[in-house]
Amino acid sequence: MKLAFAHTERQSRYDLTDVKTEAKARSGGFSLNGQKSIVFGAPDADLLVVSARTDGGQRSAEGVSLFCVAPDAAGLTVRAYGTQDDHQAADLTLENVEVDASALIGSAGEAFPTIARTVQRAMIALGAEAVGAMDALNELTFDYLKTRKQFGTPIGAFQSLQHRAAEMLMAHKLSRAMVFRMAKASADDAALAQCAGATKVQIGQAGKFVGQQAIQLHGGIGMTHEYAAGHYFKRLTMIDALFGTAGYHLSDYATKSAISS
Repeated sequence: MKLAFAHTERQSRYDLTDVKTEAKARSGGFSLNGQKSIVFGAPDADLLVVSARTDGGQRSAEGVSLFCVAPDAAGLTVRAYGTQDDHQAADLTLENVEVDASALIGSAGEAFPTIARTVQRAMIALGAEAVGAMDALNELTFDYLKTRKQFGTPIGAFQSLQHRAAEMLMAHKLSRAMVFRMAKASADDAALAQCAGATKVQIGQAGKFVGQQAIQLHGGIGMTHEYAAGHYFKRLTMIDALFGTAGYHLSDYATKSAISS
């Protein structure tokens, strides 16, 4: 069974607590109303896991609940589209979508800790994928530098390009170390939360750097649809955007540091 997690909303801007979708209790169940944005996998999902507020204010960590919703439920509109990295996503509109009490996952109003842990563990998987994409880009680029000739010499013999290749390699290795550190911390929620943002920053910045350098070192062929480099770069760009860009997590860290001091 394929599930799709519908949590992000248009106004939330990476804030996991920002949930406007409401679930009102009714006899024998709940009625859901609201909108969800960029739900990956929704177009062909067998079941949707939808977050909705049963209590509390819009940005409160308290009062968020999770519900199982069938993709063909009455009142549910699924607007499907493709993303730039050739994946499928959808925007959802819920208008008086009725679900039974059995559709509630866990206790009402207590889902946020589960959501936060799930997202942090998803960051580990995304980080590992990004490390693999950077490794593949490096391999493509380094091979190209060895075979592409200019003035009768492989361009990889030019010192300035060797410096770029070394920086690409270091960006990949540092990202790999950060993902390993995050995976090691996954058993401890506090430790995982502490290093999740830092890892996302490293992955986002390194992915952008490696992708840009790979395209420039390849030249025009790097942008063609038939060549893999551009596709890896697109995926790295989407990974950076998922669950907060590098810029968002840097800003979040700065804000929290200012408050704590």
